[in-house]
Amino acid sequence: MTTTSFPADTPLYPQEWVERYTEAGYWTADTFAELSEVSATRFGDLEAVVGDDCHGRRRRWTYRELNEQVGRLAAALTSAGVNRGDRVLVQLPNTVDFVRVLLGVFRIGAIPVLCLPAHGRADIAHFLRMSGARAHVVPVTHAGVDYPALSAGAIADVHGPGATADDAATPADDADRPFTLVAGPADDITGDAVSLDALVDGSQDDPFPPPCPDVAPTDLGLLQLSGGTTGASKLIPRTHAAYHYSIRASAEICGTGPGTRMLVVLPAGHNFTLSSPGILGILWSGGTLVFCPDPTPSTALGLVEQERITLTALVPPLVNAWLAALPRIDRDISSLQTLQVGGAPLTETTARRIQPELGVRLQQVFGMAEGLVCYTREDDDEETVLTTQGRPISPADEIEVRDEDGELLPVGAVGALWTRGPYTVWGYVGGVDRDSFDSRGFYRTGDLVRLRQDGAVMVTGRVKDQINRAGEKISPTEVENVILTHPAVRDVAVVPVTDDRLGERIVAFVIPNPSAGAGAGAGDSSGTDSGRALETELRRYLIDRGLARHAVPDVIHTGAEFPLTGVGKLSRRDLRERLSRYFQSQRPETGK
Repeated sequence: MTTTSFPADTPLYPQEWVERYTEAGYWTADTFAELSEVSATRFGDLEAVVGDDCHGRRRRWTYRELNEQVGRLAAALTSAGVNRGDRVLVQLPNTVDFVRVLLGVFRIGAIPVLCLPAHGRADIAHFLRMSGARAHVVPVTHAGVDYPALSAGAIADVHGPGATADDAATPADDADRPFTLVAGPADDITGDAVSLDALVDGSQDDPFPPPCPDVAPTDLGLLQLSGGTTGASKLIPRTHAAYHYSIRASAEICGTGPGTRMLVVLPAGHNFTLSSPGILGILWSGGTLVFCPDPTPSTALGLVEQERITLTALVPPLVNAWLAALPRIDRDISSLQTLQVGGAPLTETTARRIQPELGVRLQQVFGMAEGLVCYTREDDDEETVLTTQGRPISPADEIEVRDEDGELLPVGAVGALWTRGPYTVWGYVGGVDRDSFDSRGFYRTGDLVRLRQDGAVMVTGRVKDQINRAGEKISPTEVENVILTHPAVRDVAVVPVTDDRLGERIVAFVIPNPSAGAGAGAGDSSGTDSGRALETELRRYLIDRGLARHAVPDVIHTGAEFPLTGVGKLSRRDLRERLSRYFQSQRPETGK
């Protein structure tokens, strides 16, 4: 019996579309409850998972051994009172424990809510409210954070003495109070948290629960989180059938199978890492997952060499870090065949460096936790791979490019991306943010794109990132792409800052290339002779390259690093706030 309620108005799929996608063969009878057992039958003694557990012990599990671990974990969850339909917040770092917990939750028919290690107390409290979660699975510690204390605080915020019925998905009483399960050394666990290992040990004599037979393919399978860069994250309801189709199609396009060895660098709970083809696609197709405990180039490149990695996925800032690090790190990465890049737009300048400098094939990936995923293909020509984000994975994916009034735009025009398809959701949990979905089931992604005649998508930016300078609309991405061609620039981000006269002014935050040209050097050089020299040089360069004068940045600010999100992507919101504070203190001239 499920002890917590769940928003009844969470939209899944209308029956008409369930029938359409099932009859077309996109949706099958497969569910994630069966994944570990099915893969153990298919791949047996092939190596499935390699990495540290939450104790810091190195583990290597075959598919058969992984299925046994999942069975034990499922029995432990059942003994703790987690049942079919319960929501379980999973907040674990890149360890083998992430896989056994995720698949164990699936096995008993419960619903994982995929959190990131970077989520803090307020985030977790929000997810508890939205999901009505029964449990929260955390490590003892990671990156200096005491996760049992974080979990206890979030639970108290929602179900503690000061909480009201409005704070939680259900009334705040003891029967509905979530509990914390901790993966890691039991001696280090404090408070009311329960040791996951102790539960596993205590249920050793219990028979492993079989994959939950009551899970239907069209049932809710997992909950993911929206990016949350402009506000509180929303919960995204993914069904077994739709998400399973996405990972199967992704694995087929990417050619994964026995022999594929994927290094998991990005946070395991992120949609890109999980399903493109990611953790689930690799486990479905018989490859090996190698978990990278931290994303630093020295650690990641060392594992590529040590484990003979063939595939990995990075966000653009990490690509730039690899490119900068590889010449000074003596590692043999010749086994690496494919580098997937996604999560944020990859500039053409960086894309052109990947094969010559890293010696790997680039695959661009563009997608979102709400659904649509695009890939460049192995047989695409070079320009398509370097300048587009590929084509959708399904022939049933529908894409519309619309203007600000919602009118369809012709092929080649830049506009807002709307999409519908067999793995794209029809709404968020609780029906929030209904304006992002129209009555026909199309989802407004928030991306600005240009669609080529062959169906390839070119992402030009985000609708909310557009800069409105004195009535002129400027795409930050287009300005960034020109700045990045200058040899003195290692990386750049262009953001708006509020201005009384212009409405918004354009600010380019430049990270200089230490080995090249004017202004090179570490740290903040704005206002110094080198910083002013680089600013003057870049203004002249942008005009010479044909950039419209109104698009030339009003301010060019130099610094050592960008603020990043928990996934390692640029946080434009944090950068805007940082620059706004700086300008308020400095009150610089506009420069035009």
